[in-house]
Amino acid sequence: MLVFIARRLVISFFVLLAATFIIYVLTALSGDPLEDLRQDNSPNKALKIAGRIERMELDVPIPIRYIGWLGRLVQGELGVNRDGQEIAPLLGNALSATLQLVLAATVMAIIVGIVTGIVSALRQYSGFDYTVTFAAFVCFSLPLFWIAVMLKQYMAIEFNNWLKDPSIPPTVLGGLTLLGGLIFGALTVGDRKRRLLSFAVGAAISGVLFTLLSVTRWFADPGFGLPLVLAMSAAAAVGITALSAGLRQLGPLYAALGATLVGALASQVLAPVLVDPTWVEIIGLALLTVAVCVGLGYAFGGIQRRQAITASVLTGLFTGTLIFVDHMLQAFDSYSHVVRGRPISTIGARTPNFAGDFWQLNLDSAGHLLLPSLALILISLATYTRYSRASMLEVMNQDYVRTARAKGLPERTVVIKHAFRNGLIPITTLMAFDFAGVIGGAVVTENVFGWQGMGNLFINGLRQVDPAPVMAFFIVTGTAIVVFNMIADILYAYLDPRIRLS
Repeated sequence: MLVFIARRLVISFFVLLAATFIIYVLTALSGDPLEDLRQDNSPNKALKIAGRIERMELDVPIPIRYIGWLGRLVQGELGVNRDGQEIAPLLGNALSATLQLVLAATVMAIIVGIVTGIVSALRQYSGFDYTVTFAAFVCFSLPLFWIAVMLKQYMAIEFNNWLKDPSIPPTVLGGLTLLGGLIFGALTVGDRKRRLLSFAVGAAISGVLFTLLSVTRWFADPGFGLPLVLAMSAAAAVGITALSAGLRQLGPLYAALGATLVGALASQVLAPVLVDPTWVEIIGLALLTVAVCVGLGYAFGGIQRRQAITASVLTGLFTGTLIFVDHMLQAFDSYSHVVRGRPISTIGARTPNFAGDFWQLNLDSAGHLLLPSLALILISLATYTRYSRASMLEVMNQDYVRTARAKGLPERTVVIKHAFRNGLIPITTLMAFDFAGVIGGAVVTENVFGWQGMGNLFINGLRQVDPAPVMAFFIVTGTAIVVFNMIADILYAYLDPRIRLS
């Protein structure tokens, strides 16, 4: 393994070195960096031109300029752009904005896409499978800029207008009721009578739920409350336990339900801390949650102690996330008044000159992140759904899966421990490229939503024929691609022990 990593690092270094030379030369030859100054009519035009020539070394041949840039890079300097600004602070700000925008969207797309693809594969040729396949092809075919514009119009402008009187019209209520019934029916396995019954139950639940939300004007002042947090956490505890340990032994279920109860009680005890916390305190509480849940799993797990710890930790983190979201929603009304009833933003990373407490600041960030993240998720979600579905269908027909079933293993064990692990192998390559692409930013999304990230830094550098920001972008993204591809190769060996790296 060490020999493989060392060899890949050496090869990748020379590939990156050659690529930097090519990118530098192409950028330098892409236009005239003095074009804007040649049209300048100010008295000090000659001084401006001379200053830019000196900063960009335009009187030096391009290969010599590249060698000078490489020498400064070895010394840890990224240089300055054509206006004399240091590249390092610009790169830091752009990288921070890009990670804030794209990282969460990529993680959500991976999780939701893989789960949806697996369920679609297990329900092959069902209504759910056909619906997911159709939605995936539609989302994959739509241009990103069009999705972004539609989201700005209907998820921001129209939604903000609707929040002034958040009552759901009867036609929309009927549509949501029908949609809920269709989802329940599509997820149900069985004959037509059973699916129709599920459709009726799902439609009834959806109709009652959205009617209550409309009558109580929940969207104007949202929140979960402790009873709903407990109910959702208990349901999650049962589901997580069923997937990770099964429900034959009650120890893991008791540990997960204990995590739910402890989390709910802790939210009441720690209420003064949660009024206006810091991220350090939130992370500390998350680590404390993990420690307590490990103890619960160890105490209640019995012969399934390892599975009980997993179920307890996941349930505890889920409960903590619900409590976090509940506190953010409780601050929605006050935040909405501060931003004049426009909580969903269409441009930028934050509201200019906005100041508030911890929850309001996070709501402001979430309001600006919602639309660009949703645009990215819709596109990536389709890819991961199709890849994971195809991979799972291929794995489920393998001999070792049939052997596992023939040995009498529970279907949960067959799917989670045998099929799912091997089904992740082809998806690992896709994830590696996506995480590397995260560092490079989302050029179209950043331009539509006015996000000053890595993509914006790269495009501005190309437009201005300025190699310094372009090379800073390329060094970061190129290194990320090398690192994540190496991580993918190592994960192959972990997921499939038959793969040996040497």
